[in-house]
Amino acid sequence: MATIACLGWGSLVWDPREFPIQRVWFQDGPMIPVEFARQSMDGRITLVLEPHAVPVRSLWAVMDATTLEAARDALARRESIPKKNEKTHIGSWSVGEESPEALPNLESWANATGIQRVIWTALPPKFSGISQTPTAEEVINYLDQLEGAQRDDAERYVRRAPRQIDTAYRRQIEARLHWTPVDE
Repeated sequence: MATIACLGWGSLVWDPREFPIQRVWFQDGPMIPVEFARQSMDGRITLVLEPHAVPVRSLWAVMDATTLEAARDALARRESIPKKNEKTHIGSWSVGEESPEALPNLESWANATGIQRVIWTALPPKFSGISQTPTAEEVINYLDQLEGAQRDDAERYVRRAPRQIDTAYRRQIEARLHWTPVDE
């Protein structure tokens, strides 16, 4: 049976809910270019793959799923990705394939780790309803104007992101809004 891993860098790590992983997130995943670059429907700014971001070390967990299709379905459910968007918003790789453009070191990492299949969330950047990467200034100004529960949720997301996801925007958010990391 092939070992299936899921890459993580945001709330999937600290709030897996019913996501079927085998207990622990390992901290030695492949280098990935992520940034706080997606305005979610609930108002948070979330971490997504952003091709121009400086890569950081991702986390990974072994899936309890026995097929790639079951693993992809579980991730789509956890991330609330509609069926029609699963093909584009859930990434996957299997041994024998070349690394995807967004994750150029995936194949060598998987081979070194003994992983045969990998999945990840492949949501694109989005800001103000447009598929675009916001600037750090736009993100900070947006987060700073949030109020009440929406601000609390946005702050919680930034603070709970794993410490190793040390992005350029995160450092600026910490400096300006003082939303420093907290351990779960």
